[in-house]
Amino acid sequence: MAAWTDISGIRKKIADSSAEEVTASYIETIGKSKINGFTTLSDEAINTAREIDSKGHEGPLAGVPIAIKENISTKGLSTTCSSKILQGYVPPYDAHVIEKLKEAGAVILGKTNMDEFAMGTSTESSYYGPTFNPWDMDRVPGGSSGGSAAVVAAGEVPVSLGSDTGGSVRCPAAYCGVVGIKPTYGCISRYGLISYANSLEQIGPLATNVADIANIMDVVAGYDNRDSTSINRENTYSDALKDDVKYMKIGVPEEYFGEGIDEKVEKAVWDSIAKFEDMGATYEKVSMPHTKYALASYYIIAMSEASSNLARFDGTRYGYRADGENWHVMASKTRAEGFGPEVKRRILLGTYALSAGYHDKYYLKALKVRTLVKQDFDKALANVDVLMGPTMPAPAFKIGEKIDDPLSLYLADVNTVPINLAGVPSISVPCGLSDGMPVGLQIIGKHFDENTIIRAAYSFEQNTNHHTRRPPEVA
Repeated sequence: MAAWTDISGIRKKIADSSAEEVTASYIETIGKSKINGFTTLSDEAINTAREIDSKGHEGPLAGVPIAIKENISTKGLSTTCSSKILQGYVPPYDAHVIEKLKEAGAVILGKTNMDEFAMGTSTESSYYGPTFNPWDMDRVPGGSSGGSAAVVAAGEVPVSLGSDTGGSVRCPAAYCGVVGIKPTYGCISRYGLISYANSLEQIGPLATNVADIANIMDVVAGYDNRDSTSINRENTYSDALKDDVKYMKIGVPEEYFGEGIDEKVEKAVWDSIAKFEDMGATYEKVSMPHTKYALASYYIIAMSEASSNLARFDGTRYGYRADGENWHVMASKTRAEGFGPEVKRRILLGTYALSAGYHDKYYLKALKVRTLVKQDFDKALANVDVLMGPTMPAPAFKIGEKIDDPLSLYLADVNTVPINLAGVPSISVPCGLSDGMPVGLQIIGKHFDENTIIRAAYSFEQNTNHHTRRPPEVA
């Protein structure tokens, strides 16, 4: 496996050799991989790199290889959401973030494995089989952006894009020992992101360090009139790369250290908060009383939106199609054969929650709880600069350990889903190990205040060595 290299290291390599040579070396590394992180490699990657060389390496990401999650549209490159039902689908257009990456000179290496339609915490529900955690091949990489995190952790690509609906960037970032950010809702255009739950999901980058996260955010964030939820506000995220948390006020939600938290995870997070104190910050405990209702609220809303969004996949226009004597039989068989068990489960539960007689009892109530959760964040963040807690309550679990127990998988998201309900930004950074597996520190900020959480994460990185730890195979 290749050694970890960040964007600045890639630029040096390109200056010493060429973008084509760098791209070829990554493709060679991926070819030897055993983690099943990529689903598709781009046939155009080498040609793109060659063209970048001929133009003199123009653009902030000129020649930098990047991997893209399977649910983000890439023109001419398979985009299946790791589902049988989209088998063979090749989009005729690029997502907004892909347009921006290409303008910046990035080289798209390929698409990364994920839980089918982004529904999962382990990347085990993929039609392409599970992705393996580079730190321990018997463990999951997290989900749903498990492939995007694992390929960065394994040194198969310096940066990647994932999507985060309830923790799908931060969970695998924590499990794989890399950095991942879930930006404020509306910060990055969702145009070209195949929808699972529109009101919750955001695209976010994963990388080996905070500086690379900021550099990618500088490229992909910004207004897009094709996304009605996109917010028009200018920002330069790399301006936040300062080692300075003096006088920063940290809030620590007591509810994020509840039942089921691993002792070593808890210790690693509190040690990290103590480190912030050493660096000049202060902390206070805060209460967010509606956190205990967030998980139930999230899953009702997400499943309800999924039941609506996934109605379009019926075999009529694209993807997998089953045989049937008429349209109704064909569509029914296509959906029965094309969707996996977890996707079917969520469609059925979401349809039930939206059905006559149950809409007010479940969906409407979940929306009201969502408002209460958001108000908890507003209240807590009114008196502090950031909130901190564990990204995940425990380190990565074994492959197959929870796949037959959906509720235990859902419970793993207890510390990440409230952030999506509230729409606030959150970044996960490595902060230690538990029995040899990475632990993530989650830093949560106010709406559109990514710069403060990036500054906090960067300062932590500059004063610790957690981000320099590598999986055994990569060391």
